[in-house]
Amino acid sequence: MGTWILNGLLVNDNNEMKKKHLYIENGKIMKLIDAAANTHFETGEDEVIDAKGCLVSAGLIDMHVHLREPGFEYKETIATGTKSAARGGFTTIACMPNTRPVIDTVETVRYVLDKAETESSVRVLPYGCITKNELGRELTDFSALKAAGVIGFTDDGVGVQSAQMMKDAMAQAAAMQMPIIAHCEDNTLVEGAPVNEGTFADKHGLKGIPNESEAIHVGRDILLAEATGVHYHVCHVSTEQSIRLIRLGKQIGVKVTAEVCPHHLLLCEEDIPAMDANWKMNPPLRSRRDVEACIEAVMDGTIDILVTDHAPHSEEEKARGMQLAPFGIVGFETAFPLLYTKFVLTDKWTLPFLLERMTKKPAEVFKLPSGKIEVGAEADLTIIDLEQEKTVNANEFASKGRNTPFIGWKLKGWPKLTMVSGKIVWSE
Repeated sequence: MGTWILNGLLVNDNNEMKKKHLYIENGKIMKLIDAAANTHFETGEDEVIDAKGCLVSAGLIDMHVHLREPGFEYKETIATGTKSAARGGFTTIACMPNTRPVIDTVETVRYVLDKAETESSVRVLPYGCITKNELGRELTDFSALKAAGVIGFTDDGVGVQSAQMMKDAMAQAAAMQMPIIAHCEDNTLVEGAPVNEGTFADKHGLKGIPNESEAIHVGRDILLAEATGVHYHVCHVSTEQSIRLIRLGKQIGVKVTAEVCPHHLLLCEEDIPAMDANWKMNPPLRSRRDVEACIEAVMDGTIDILVTDHAPHSEEEKARGMQLAPFGIVGFETAFPLLYTKFVLTDKWTLPFLLERMTKKPAEVFKLPSGKIEVGAEADLTIIDLEQEKTVNANEFASKGRNTPFIGWKLKGWPKLTMVSGKIVWSE
């Protein structure tokens, strides 16, 4: 017995909507039928889902998330985080290793994968640490971590401060054809700073995080990637200077890719209403000029993919205020509606352009088999109601985290159903 998804709208590269019927069996897409030419046919005893003219997309992919488990289960768990991802339309997510313990041993990799096997709603791909305990002093055992199942190496949450350590890491990763994923931040420029170096910091007498703290590492690492031949991926790009360097790296043939988060495309430091830590993230909200540079970089391909950097914290932690609260906001359940409403409905981007950067492109960058709708492909699918308008209400999130600056925003384009390998993992 299989499953039919009837009357779904699939969008092609020409931004044309075509109504299709999909037949799924054994976790795979087995048929794609033109609904206009096949109005009457038998579904037999198969399960039937009527998409009612909603968009049917390849499952969304998020290559930068924090599930917090092990060690910070009061913030999020693999169960709650992946349920939140499913509600946001994501079918594959890659989790960062800055847990407690960090993911720097085979045992911790296995713990995460075993937990995901039994408790996850979606596919979970773990990253392993570049250095032991993310302290920047000694490389982890890359071979053992790769064999255990990690998909790349990163010390996300902290930058690798030593150029020699990063070069050694890149050389090892290149030799085993694995990517290095970099949180770019020079610690000597940021210590004790909670927000961007700019208007908000000046107004409130706060130390600021300067643009160059990110860009210095980006520039250094592009040179090291050129020397080692590694696939180098830049996390959560936020500055005009970083973009300039990534663009140059691509032009000269360095294997550099990059990502950006919705909040760095939609918000700048001038939007922060008060000393509210739900607006505190790392990288921080930058200047309007940086936001415009990030948007341009997505449009010209300098930035390859869109990610959430979903980073849940408890309400008690965020209540400590701008100076003392931890960095980070949640992102799974608002990502697609935010980007669809603010870029597609305003005619800045086409719908295929947005979907490509949340499905096909991340699959290509990280060599994943998902991210497409075609016969024989894994049935990782998301049904989205492009017409439904809803107000962001953090109390409705499946995530334990409520820390978002987007509360009260009216958005369109909400996921209705998420399917992984033909199995419904969430449905409204």
